[in-house]
Amino acid sequence: MQEDEIVTEAPEQRRILRVLVAAQVLSGAGLAAGITVGALLAQDMLNTTGWAGLPTAMFTIGSAAAAAGVGRLSDRLGRRAGLAAGYAVGAVGCAGVVVAAVLGNVPLLFVAFLVYGAGTATNLQARYAGADLADPARRGRAVSVVLVSTTLGGVLGPNLVSPMGALAQAWGIPRLAGPFLLAGVAYAVAAVVLWALLRPDPLLLARQRATGPAAAGATPDPAADGGSSTGVVLGASIMVLTQLVMVAIMTMTPIHMAAHGRGLGAAGLVIAIHVAAMFLPSPISGLLVDRFGRVVVAVASGMTLLVAGVLAALAPGDSLVLLAVALALLGLGWNLGLVSGTAIITDSVPLARRATTQGTVDVGIAVSGAGAGLASGLVVAAAGFPTLALAGGACALAIIPIVALTGRRAPSRS
Repeated sequence: MQEDEIVTEAPEQRRILRVLVAAQVLSGAGLAAGITVGALLAQDMLNTTGWAGLPTAMFTIGSAAAAAGVGRLSDRLGRRAGLAAGYAVGAVGCAGVVVAAVLGNVPLLFVAFLVYGAGTATNLQARYAGADLADPARRGRAVSVVLVSTTLGGVLGPNLVSPMGALAQAWGIPRLAGPFLLAGVAYAVAAVVLWALLRPDPLLLARQRATGPAAAGATPDPAADGGSSTGVVLGASIMVLTQLVMVAIMTMTPIHMAAHGRGLGAAGLVIAIHVAAMFLPSPISGLLVDRFGRVVVAVASGMTLLVAGVLAALAPGDSLVLLAVALALLGLGWNLGLVSGTAIITDSVPLARRATTQGTVDVGIAVSGAGAGLASGLVVAAAGFPTLALAGGACALAIIPIVALTGRRAPSRS
């Protein structure tokens, strides 16, 4: 965590960032559970690889619905209500996954994954809360503080797969459902932390300041003049593409490793490294976004994802080191796209409709992830993991023409 970044903010922003950091540390563990064992649990219950990507598709579809709901609720009642509700629903989904695994009920499993997706959506929506009160010139760094705090839980979660599996077995629960016990508790506690402590509400306070006397001396906000639809398209396109590539390759990596003789512990380690790379570089990403501009970092995201896809395709299936490096680059490319895209979106949308628009954008992100998760298993079953990885890397290059077509018309800081 970058404590010096928090100290330099205004008192209210410092408190808000600290509360968000605490909640994100908890929710990171819940987020990692589905990434690490969701596909393996489905493969075990369905006895097929072709549909192993379906859980990822289901919880990303659920994430899409939740993103819209959390956004609308946040616009009406503030970030505190929206984020707390999202994590509470995610906790219910975790309980449903555990029950479905105990009963061997596949339809219930998929419904539970839909509900579990609310936690994933809320984890990402929290980054917007960190930017609500931030100075426009420091938005990238404010977003990064929230994102990087997910790292601790996100790295710890996959490494608890084996211990939680053993605990679950001792309680008569299938081993692969064990991580969802941890996820449910983590999401529930995160909901309580946000509901009790996220005061003042960042979005509501930002609106008060925008219309009150304090607005006179504030740094001009690029979105204050009514926003930019071009900026919304640009930011959304960047985040949708990076999500699609990341989810497709990430979902099938544990399956690919298992097919080459690697155990659950090795897959958990690779996913832990991947999750760390998704969030840990955030302070550097935020600094780069604020210093060199949003679109420069977005292009760097596309190039990084291309390299990740090529390396994942060329790495032997039993090579722990090469796959770990490929997944680390995959996480880094996603992070660069998320931080730059988030800053562009926040620059482009007025406060009056900010949360709803952000939620709608996150719906697109989640839908792209759902499609990627569903298609990834089918592609691997038909053509193999290397084909999937190469196709993902190639898709990432689409960021460059999108930036070229829309970047010049986006808000000035973009």
